[in-house]
This record gives sequence, C-alpha cells and structure tokens, in this order.
Amino acid sequence: MLFATTALSAQELGIRFGNTAAGSQSNNVAVDGIFAAGEFSRIHADVSFGNGVGVDALWDFLYRPLGGEAFSWYVGVGPSLFIGNKFWLGVSGEIGLEYAFNGVPIVLGIDWRPTFWLLEKTTFEAGGFGLNIRYRFK
Repeated sequence: MLFATTALSAQELGIRFGNTAAGSQSNNVAVDGIFAAGEFSRIHADVSFGNGVGVDALWDFLYRPLGGEAFSWYVGVGPSLFIGNKFWLGVSGEIGLEYAFNGVPIVLGIDWRPTFWLLEKTTFEAGGFGLNIRYRFK
C-alpha cells in the first residue's frame, strides 16, 4: 500500500535495467521512480525483487539541463539496502545523463552507482551501471 501510494505521486515511473542495490545478489531489474524535491533536486528511488528485496533512495542534489530541456545530468547520494538471505546496508553515489523526448512522455537515462557496503560486510562495488526507461507524468 505504501509503495502504491508513493508511486501515484511520482513524477516519473518506469524500469531500471542493470545493477541495483541488490546487483551483487542477482537483482538486475527494478521499479524506478522520480519524486520532485525542489527546482534542481529530486529523489531517485528503486525497488527490486529477485533473491530478496533491494531498495535505493538517492537524493539527486544537482539536476541540471544541458543546453535545453531534452538532455539533463544529475549527481546524487543516498542509502541502499538489500533484505534476503543476508542483510546488506550501504551508501550509493549516482551520476547520470537522461533524455526527455519532446511530445512523448518517455525519459531514457543511463547512470553509474558505485556503492560502499557497510553491513553484511564492508566492501566497495564500482560496477553499478544502469539503463532507466520511465514514463513522465504531467
């Protein structure tokens, strides 16, 4: 219920292919959502299912258009967790580029999310590349 309520208030909702919070745990597809947090910031959240549940909730504190409104880039950071056979908790960074189609409410994006895992064990993963396909509301 909470996820459904949150999804209804999303400004963009879609799918992320690639490494998610649970990428090392074989979750490579996630529900991807964008929520406004100001003129040049937003929350970029993912929930993935597979061998467990993975969650990323990243605050993109810098979100700027590149020479127009079609291309944008962003940088962010936030918590990541995985609940399955083991419990993983960490901090992920994010840098990405996206393209919003003109006249069609579709946004395509690519991003990189390195993660520093603090719990189950302390480790660093640098391979968090993903492709985002989202529907833009409004």
